[in-house]
Amino acid sequence: MKLHINGQQVDVPDTIRTVVELLSHFDLSDKMLVVEHNAAILHKEDHAGAELAEGHKIEIVHFVGGG
Repeated sequence: MKLHINGQQVDVPDTIRTVVELLSHFDLSDKMLVVEHNAAILHKEDHAGAELAEGHKIEIVHFVGGG
């Protein structure tokens, strides 16, 4: 399935059906992040119910600590 992730077209396995599965695929499940799905910011508790389909637009912003 082709998704637009952070402005780039990305092929992901068709078995990935939700945002939570997408984050797991990219090893981002335990990161502090914000996800926008088709221009709507998702709360973390909504990741599991946010279904993905061909062409959906995802923006993922994660925070990096440091000084």
